[in-house]
Amino acid sequence: MHLSRKEMARNISSALIFLLLPLLLQFYSGKSELQFNYYAQSCPRAEEIIKEQVVKLYSKHGNTAVSWVRNLFHDCMVQSCDASLLLETVNGIESEKASPRSFGMRNFKYVNTIKEAVESECPVTVSCADIVALSARDGIVMLGGPRFEMKTGRRDSTESYGAAVEDSIPNHNDSISLVLSRFQSIGVDVEGTVALLGSHSVGRVHCVNLVHRIYPTVDPTMDPDYAEYLKRRCPTPDPDPQAVLYSRNDRETPMILDNNYYKNLLGHKGLLMVDQQLTSDPLTSPYVEKMAADNGYFHDQFSRAVVLLSENNPLTGDQGEIRKDCRFVNSN
Repeated sequence: MHLSRKEMARNISSALIFLLLPLLLQFYSGKSELQFNYYAQSCPRAEEIIKEQVVKLYSKHGNTAVSWVRNLFHDCMVQSCDASLLLETVNGIESEKASPRSFGMRNFKYVNTIKEAVESECPVTVSCADIVALSARDGIVMLGGPRFEMKTGRRDSTESYGAAVEDSIPNHNDSISLVLSRFQSIGVDVEGTVALLGSHSVGRVHCVNLVHRIYPTVDPTMDPDYAEYLKRRCPTPDPDPQAVLYSRNDRETPMILDNNYYKNLLGHKGLLMVDQQLTSDPLTSPYVEKMAADNGYFHDQFSRAVVLLSENNPLTGDQGEIRKDCRFVNSN
């Protein structure tokens, strides 16, 4: 069968339209993809500046690295990785930081320290959402975790989603099936969820969130000696939320992101209800055993899951804005 030149040209143009259509739609919608080295032209030192600040802050306040990891989780689980978490309560619209789910979160003022350092080099160029993501990545390295690359190009939301926090972020005493479904809804599989919970290897838990496991009676799944230790840390069943009453997540390596968390779970020394449930659920228990046996495997899965989390439904292209101050929407 021979095609005329006119027919061939028509077929070629149809094929080109078919190939270009996704790009045209993307352009029309104002949305684009995240990419590696997004700031290579607009702010070449952006990632370097953020890393410098993370290292500097860690040397002064070691717990900032833990805060950066928690910020990423709390920001990306609610609607989008869009720095909505950082917005203050304004005009009666409550900040996500005011939610009970955000209890114990701190060091937000140091996000502004990082932002100011970036702004001084590249004004209104690097988003707060990318600072949340990259500071978490660099904080993980400070905690002895894996190094990995992360795409950038996120933009900042112009609204807070305080009302959505409770339904988006799993609670410490939720069932493991609910926790798995929450993570699955943003594209993180079971293996990735078990790895992300390994972030409980670092930092601490306020007594408010764990007393129900030791009072009035000790949870039968908990190691008795560990329960006695927790009672010494949390001597009352009704602790003052304002008091500094807490237990470390991991007593052996409290500031190192390692697989001790999983070893503790297998020894019935899980701090939170959600932690200990990982060993009893048939979907999650094989991964707990595998991660307890192999720190490299845990780190591989953790970095994979953090990347998935960090790419949840980002604002890109001309969506949202680049905030000048991470705490407030720009005033036009």
